[in-house]
Amino acid sequence: MLYVVLVLVAIGFIAYFIEILALASLVKQKLSFSFTEGVSIIKPLKGIDDNLFSNLESFCSLDYPKYELIFCLSSCTDPAYKVAKKIKDKYKDCDISIVIDDTSVGLNPKINNMFKAYMNSKYDFVIISDSNVIVDKNYIQQTAKYLKNNEVSVVTNLVRGKGALTFGSLLENLQLNTFVVCGMAFLNTKTNIPCVIGKSILFRKKDLEESGGFWHLKDYLAEDFMIGKLATDKNKKVAISNYFVDNVNEFWDTKKFLNRHTRWAKMRYKIGRFYYLSELLSNPVFLALVGFIISGFSKDFLYLFVGSAIFKAMLDYYTGYLVSSDIKSIYYFFSPIKDIIIGFIWFVPFFNTKVYWRGKKYLMGKNTLLIESK
Repeated sequence: MLYVVLVLVAIGFIAYFIEILALASLVKQKLSFSFTEGVSIIKPLKGIDDNLFSNLESFCSLDYPKYELIFCLSSCTDPAYKVAKKIKDKYKDCDISIVIDDTSVGLNPKINNMFKAYMNSKYDFVIISDSNVIVDKNYIQQTAKYLKNNEVSVVTNLVRGKGALTFGSLLENLQLNTFVVCGMAFLNTKTNIPCVIGKSILFRKKDLEESGGFWHLKDYLAEDFMIGKLATDKNKKVAISNYFVDNVNEFWDTKKFLNRHTRWAKMRYKIGRFYYLSELLSNPVFLALVGFIISGFSKDFLYLFVGSAIFKAMLDYYTGYLVSSDIKSIYYFFSPIKDIIIGFIWFVPFFNTKVYWRGKKYLMGKNTLLIESK
């Protein structure tokens, strides 16, 4: 049995190494294209995210000639409204609007939040950007340069976790800066599977309208995935920019980390079951732990587990170097703990596909189609 587990662990490391190579190649990619079309940036707001004021403020002085910034909320009683209002008052020269609308067009609360903002947006190019990300002045140009290829309809960005001050935030940022960023790079550059993440999505409005429009997204939990899928269904391409948007996670507790990744696991399971099954093979630390437990805690399997954990931490440190992560070197020794937690979470969708999101309970169908649950 030792040899079987050893082979599985080796496969896991090989798969991860291939993903790291894809990331390294993407990070080194150089592409220039002067893009000057008007862009509408939609920022859905719900509650107070870590670093919210600075996150929103970073979008107010972008080095780009023509863009609008739309903050959208379901209620003026939402505490994020006061932050948005302060930003608007401070940056009077920036084209900022605040849209408040509690209309429910579907089961996805985020789409409900953004729907009126999207319908009122000025420009044919739209960026959806979550409120928990921060960018620098080059954000639009470094993202839009991938539209140089006329076949590209959607551009998403690499995501980098930043600012961890708690253990839960550290786990979150380790996951973003290893599994998520490597998976995004590999899927979008080496396969035909679009991996679009809602932290940052740029798309042509007319292309989305040809595929059913924003309305088509209203009942899907993974609206970001669906934007990419609708594009590829129309033989358009999804590109990934090597410009990093920083996802600021400072004060997460462990429960929030578990809730997010349990939900994400259920979503990935509903999006691509075969590919979801392969995820377990890309978690060598968890596979080594399972082998250690099944063996009755034998010494040989203990050596394999400890060796796998140390080697994985080293690879994750290198990945952190590639993405210019702000995680301190010593904290990468927590990465195997994160992998073990993610390994157990991987099994959840086989027993429960209900999701709790923004105060509501849903069942999920294919491609994360939502069904309201009582």
